[in-house]
Amino acid sequence: MSLTLIALFIPTFFFVSLTPGMCMLLALTLGMSIGVRKTLYMMYGELIGITIVALGAALGVATLMLKLPQVFFVFKFIGAAYLIWLGYQMWQSRGRLVITTGQSSNSQVTAKELAFNGFITAIANPKGWAFMIALLPSFIDAKQPLGSQLTVIIVLLVTLEFTALMIYACGGKALRHLLLNKNNVKLMNRISGSLMVLVGCWLGVS
Repeated sequence: MSLTLIALFIPTFFFVSLTPGMCMLLALTLGMSIGVRKTLYMMYGELIGITIVALGAALGVATLMLKLPQVFFVFKFIGAAYLIWLGYQMWQSRGRLVITTGQSSNSQVTAKELAFNGFITAIANPKGWAFMIALLPSFIDAKQPLGSQLTVIIVLLVTLEFTALMIYACGGKALRHLLLNKNNVKLMNRISGSLMVLVGCWLGVS
């Protein structure tokens, strides 16, 4: 994986990870209700889940590259169009990701239950699969060995996802206050949407 692709991958996926979604809001509410240390169990499960999602998406893309290289380029353009459409949808968002003030978590929940909840949240999130399938092709070079590229992608992805989870879990009241304001969520969605459009345009011409 070239340094140029790594330099593009890190800010793109980090901002995607920071966008408030199922996993991040779970980390936020658990961090506030049971503490960051216990929330780590949920994070372990979520990271295992996101690794499986990334591997599944990446291996599917890699298989397509090896067996049907012509179709892969068509797939890239479809992914580019999807990202641009997704960016537009995020711009049209009216703050639907706002959390409620009544959310709470059981302080007696076990480590296994927390890890399982994190795992299921990551695996069952359709947006996570869609992001991976749409974004990964733009960071894979068909001329380079796929194994080493996928290894770098997974390591970077898990690191970025864990960092974002920790930010939400440690953010506490500050992040909760931010996400309770629809205007703030709307701004975050528009920034994310703009990034998606830019990546989609870059993917379409690369």
